[in-house]
Amino acid sequence: MRPDEIRDLFDRELREHARPDGPGVRVERAGPVVRQVGGPDDWNGVVWSEPGLGAAGADAAIAAQIGYWGGLGHPEFEWKLYSHDRPADLGERLRAAGFAAEPPETLLVAPAEALTALPGTELPEGVELRSVTDAAGVELMARAHERAFGTDAGRLRHQVLTRLERAPEHTVALVVLAGGEPVSSARMELHPGTGFAGLWGGGTVTAWRGKGLYRALVARRARIAAERGYRFLQVDATDMSAQILARLGFSALGTTTPYVYRPMR
Repeated sequence: MRPDEIRDLFDRELREHARPDGPGVRVERAGPVVRQVGGPDDWNGVVWSEPGLGAAGADAAIAAQIGYWGGLGHPEFEWKLYSHDRPADLGERLRAAGFAAEPPETLLVAPAEALTALPGTELPEGVELRSVTDAAGVELMARAHERAFGTDAGRLRHQVLTRLERAPEHTVALVVLAGGEPVSSARMELHPGTGFAGLWGGGTVTAWRGKGLYRALVARRARIAAERGYRFLQVDATDMSAQILARLGFSALGTTTPYVYRPMR
């Protein structure tokens, strides 16, 4: 498939016809947009807008979403904007309405089967890649995440544990241990009925970078995705991850920018 065909498939399967990304959340069509709605610790936001959305329609849709989430009382929600979304100035309109743009990420895709046997994925001696299946494993994964990114993993703990307990077929979680200490982690979100599996959260503590852990996590998830019949791996990648993933065979389809709205309190 050509890149534009893969992007169209991605838009159709994961955005326009999005499925809930975990238990306790729902996906709704609200006029010209599709949104996911859950509790305060879930991801809440707009995942798709009509390709033919014009200026007036965009402003009305933005105002409607602000009003909707304001009524729910959530501390924030996100409008996930892609570089090919329309109108072309949608980002400017979101900022004018009070949204804050977070750093853009690159939308990358690769055939899952092609990454199942990556070279250089042998782990150093004393290092173990372990599947996460319970609360103890989630805690190890969250600790690795906090050490790698320097951010609080409270929401990650909630989301991964809830999914593993109530919908384990939709989530794969992994942690890398060195001497029993968590040094890297990652997860994969599976979307039944589509051709895509999403790679999320890959991070390694500074002292263990450059030792093949990230590559090993990609290969393990690729094997699981291919075994379960998923055709493509998809990643929203930071600049650092995008460079690594491009070397592994991922192709860029565009960029995505989180626009976050936090009501004034």
